[in-house]
This record gives sequence, structure tokens and C-alpha cells, in this order.
Amino acid sequence: MPEKNEPLVNEAEEPVHDVAVLGGGSFGSAMAKVLGENGHRVHFWMRDEAQAEEIRTTGINSRYMPDVEIKGDIQPTTDLAGAVRKAEIVFVAIPSKAFRAVIRENSDKFREGQIVVSLTKGIEAHGFKLMSEILQEEIPRCRIGVLSGPNLASEIVNRDLTATVIAAKDPEVRRSVQELLGCEYFRVYANVDIYGVELAGALKNIYAIVAGLASALNMGENANAMLITRGLAEMSRFAVSLGANPMTFMGLAGVGDLIVTCTSSKSRNFRVGHAVGQGKKLDDAVAELGQVAEGIYTLELVKEKAEAIGIYMPLVRGLYEILYGGASISAVINSLMMSVQNSDVEFILPRTIAE
Repeated sequence: MPEKNEPLVNEAEEPVHDVAVLGGGSFGSAMAKVLGENGHRVHFWMRDEAQAEEIRTTGINSRYMPDVEIKGDIQPTTDLAGAVRKAEIVFVAIPSKAFRAVIRENSDKFREGQIVVSLTKGIEAHGFKLMSEILQEEIPRCRIGVLSGPNLASEIVNRDLTATVIAAKDPEVRRSVQELLGCEYFRVYANVDIYGVELAGALKNIYAIVAGLASALNMGENANAMLITRGLAEMSRFAVSLGANPMTFMGLAGVGDLIVTCTSSKSRNFRVGHAVGQGKKLDDAVAELGQVAEGIYTLELVKEKAEAIGIYMPLVRGLYEILYGGASISAVINSLMMSVQNSDVEFILPRTIAE
């Protein structure tokens, strides 16, 4: 493996592909860096011309990745139509709140059969729509995929060993993304359960906030393990009720992503929870972060949806009461610990039940 500060060499002389990355935040920058170092031509779109010019002249996105040079054939642009037109595959890393608006505004720029992959872990408020569903509605002629997993952007740009999941019904979409992104430090696994992979990526942000709270309160390692595993049970119970495959939650996009976001101070959602646990107001914690913490929005939507379909989600309810209901953290924790002690494992194989 090359040194971390050395550019990777396309030793096999693989063909150069034109790809677009839409969104100049942390994860968009990380994927642009991987693609560029894998030898591909990256049309990197962002709204801010000053940001695009900075990357164009210095290779650095100082707002999100101040100490990282994005190397390779990176072509920053504010021309979304041009970026999409030139690209074989489009990766979309736009925050969930702006996701549909940007795609709808530019829907006529996407081609028939073009591969479009969402990198965004979030849920749209109206109709409880995931990003893949928005893509299907706005650009149905395209082939859709979702990338999700335990992928902290700061570690990917540092070339730390990382694995992710590409979920798509179309095997060509899965294969193409694996070939484009796979390298010595970034491994890409495949899954057909788009809904489960994407929902896992959105839901785990809620439990990262809970874990941040627990960390600030020094609740201990046992409590952390309890919160992670009960969070996994809760999110999988909710997702399966909406049609996801329960086994997806045993993989990288489920338990893998949950572990990293619930144990790392590099996680934005964990940091927001930690700040609230230290006594800061939610708005102040978010402002201090300076980036989008998707779990804040996801929490409200999931609580509402869970109540509407009758799914028991005590951690979601408890966190909501802390952040929006003015409840004290200790009171909510006590309530959780005094609740009914139900089954440990949510999904049991039929043969186990019969024994």
C-alpha cells in the first residue's frame, strides 16, 4: 500500500471514466478524492463559486476539509448541467433538505439509463421519502443506487481502511460503482436491499445523538453497549415494518454504521448529542458544529412515523423529549430503565421458535 501522503497510481491502466459528484460538503469531497485518485475525471459541482475556485487553484476545500488536498483530475464547477452532461455516473451528496429541489430543478439534464447514486443519509419530511425514492420520482429514466456504510469522511480522505455498501436492484449499477470506487483502502460491498441500506443510514444518526449524550454524562461502557444494541433492535424493527430486509441490519450499512457513529467523536451527530449532554441548547450545539447533523431532522420524522404506524421506539421518544420537550436527561433515562423488559432479539428463525 502507498504511503498516506502519496497519490495512488492506476497501475492496471484502467480506463478513465467521467463521473460527477454533486455537493461540496465533507462526504462529497471525500468521494471526489477517492475517484480522482483512482484515476477518474471528476466533475465536482457545488453552489459556491468561491469554494469551486479555491479547490480549482489549491486543491483544498477549506470549509470542510482544511488539511486535505484533493488530488487527481478534479474539475470543480458551479455548472450542474455541464457536470451531469459529461458524466457516465453521478454521485449525489446534497443535504436531504435541498435534495429534491436540486434534482427537480435539473431533472431534464439527466440522461436515459444514466447511473445516479445517492450518498445522502436522510429522510424528506413530506411523505417520509428516502433519497432513492426522490430520485425515482424526479428522474425515473435513470438507474438508481445508494451508497451507505460506516464511512467517516475524515478517515476516508486520510486513506484509513474503510468499507461501504452499494445497494441497487440493477447488477450493472452495483458492479460499476464497485469498480469506480474500490481501491487499496476503500472496499465496496454490494446489496440489493436499497430501502434497508438507505433507511439504516438515516436511522443510525438518531442513535449517535443518544450515544453522544451518554458519553457526555460518563454513563460507562456497559451503558454504551446497551444503547447501541437496543438502538439496533429499535431501528431494525422500524425498518422491517416498512419493508426492509432484517438481515441488512447485520451488515456494514446497519450495525457497522451504527457502531462507528455511536462511538466516534468524528461523527457530527455524536458531537451534537455530546454538546447537549454537557448542557448546551440544541440550537447552540448545531451552530457550533457548523455542518448539517441529519439526525436532528430525522428524529422528528421517525417519531411521527413510528407513532402513526404503531412501532415501539423508546429511544426515539426519549431523545425527542430531551431535545424538544424540555425533559431532563436523567428523567428520561430513569423512564427507559423502568420500562418493560421485553425480548432481546427482534427476529428469531422459525426453527428456533419450534425448539
